Amino acid sequence: MVKPEKFISKAVEKIGKEIKDGRAIIALSGGVDSSVCAELAHRAIGGRLQPIYIDTGLMRKGETERIKHIFSHMNLDIVYAKDRFLAALKGRTDPEEKRKAIGETFIRVFEEEARKLEADYLIQGTIYPDRIESEGGIKSHHNVGGLPSVMDFKKIVEPIEDLYKDEVREVAWALKLPDEICERMPFPGPGLAVRILGEVTEEKLEVAREANSIVEEELLDRFCPWQTFAAVIGKGTGVKGDIRAYGWIIAVRAVGSRDGMTAEALELPWDVLKKLESRITSEIPKVARVVYDITPKPPATIEFE
Repeated sequence: MVKPEKFISKAVEKIGKEIKDGRAIIALSGGVDSSVCAELAHRAIGGRLQPIYIDTGLMRKGETERIKHIFSHMNLDIVYAKDRFLAALKGRTDPEEKRKAIGETFIRVFEEEARKLEADYLIQGTIYPDRIESEGGIKSHHNVGGLPSVMDFKKIVEPIEDLYKDEVREVAWALKLPDEICERMPFPGPGLAVRILGEVTEEKLEVAREANSIVEEELLDRFCPWQTFAAVIGKGTGVKGDIRAYGWIIAVRAVGSRDGMTAEALELPWDVLKKLESRITSEIPKVARVVYDITPKPPATIEFE
């Protein structure tokens, strides 16, 4: 296990040595990984750090407004790039192609912002499980295997690349970050794109966004899962009144884990599952069916793509 205070001291020193007198930008998502990196980098290079949040259009309901509020004390630059990400994803159905398209677009947007700021370094919140899954060929992460091979940065700095998620949380507490950040449930870098099987469309995004909001409302506070979400996995036949309906199938996932390397599905009470189904199918008319995924990791990954 990591010794937070010792790690913080070494990480701040390492960032300072890597960036020297240069300027850096950081991809700030509001999650614990990027928030820890932002605080470490701020301690290392101060005002030469510019945090940037990209609204990809693949975010959860109310996410951008939440980020604005949490980081109102920082000189946070918000870039709205929904159209670029959706254009990059158009026609793509393969999970790896989708992840790499997101990674490519992500970096290009950051390169443009970096040129405006004359920044030569990009700081990212890559953690150890990201590297394991990317290097092991399980799936690319937009900040590891999903990155393009040619990038307009002197270097990408990854201060927490050797830490597991639970260790990152320990460092976050030691840095005295807000409770909401320290305890925040993991959310994938590619956003809702990896919770939509097949091509990402505006319609699927809206369905996924609403379904995820319902699942979080029902499960987060009551069951404290490591991660819980809803995924749009295809279409199926249903009945609305006496009329046949061909609508989306939503898969609900709720898992417990310590570090994200392995995970077990939560044994949710039947009444909870029934309420999830009822809310999702009634509040999102385009949904015809709701299923609950009980597969552990391994053999499955936590996210669907």
